[in-house]
Amino acid sequence: MNQPLELACKWSLIVSATVAALLWLAKDRLPPPSFYDLPSLQDPRQGPVDRAPFRVEAGKQQYEITPVQAYALDGVVMSYSNADGFTNVWHHRDWKDFINLRDLCVVWGENVASGVYRDVRFENDSWTCWFSWSDAATGAAFRMTQGSNNHLLVMDDRVKRALMSAEPGDQIRLSGVLAGYRNLGNGAQRGTSTRRDDTGNGACETIWLDSFEIVRRANPFLRGAFTVFKWLALASLLAWLGAVMFLPYRPSD
Repeated sequence: MNQPLELACKWSLIVSATVAALLWLAKDRLPPPSFYDLPSLQDPRQGPVDRAPFRVEAGKQQYEITPVQAYALDGVVMSYSNADGFTNVWHHRDWKDFINLRDLCVVWGENVASGVYRDVRFENDSWTCWFSWSDAATGAAFRMTQGSNNHLLVMDDRVKRALMSAEPGDQIRLSGVLAGYRNLGNGAQRGTSTRRDDTGNGACETIWLDSFEIVRRANPFLRGAFTVFKWLALASLLAWLGAVMFLPYRPSD
């Protein structure tokens, strides 16, 4: 007969894993437009910058940053890509890029106010954000000039923590400079777009971040609960395996 502890761990695993799976499906649902501070979600602000090129070091690599324009953006995160993600190994291994920590795909303006963002599919790959939709009406309502993919460069630990905690549906505010940068060791370099109506290669904004703030977090309860049940499921799995492997077997009468 199964040990009571083994049974308890088994059922704890089943329940916690099921709840975690359901929460994972729900935690990134995009809130309605009424959730956001719509008046602040205007077009990005940019202008002249009086800032000389400067150098930073990360991952034993030297980089030169060349500011192009001052830049500030209020928007809503739709998707993201982390440079250290499983599918992005070439960021560090091949390109030796240790300062572009994350890409954020962001929308603002009428794309949020109209609610069309909830009918558009957003997906990031290593360097690009892709928009797609299933019907012509959604495509007509979506404004390509009120969305952008942002390559975010950062060294400040506080700004890093805020940036890496952003999730789909969060309203964010960032400021810094549009900038080009290059690795002084291997010559790898990237520029930046300075306009919202360009497309294709080079159309993304490359931003050296001075500040990053999450103004409104989407689904905080669901995300908190997901974290709890995810770790509970892992703990239950380990406890169940331990019970199976190490508790003595007692046959039923």
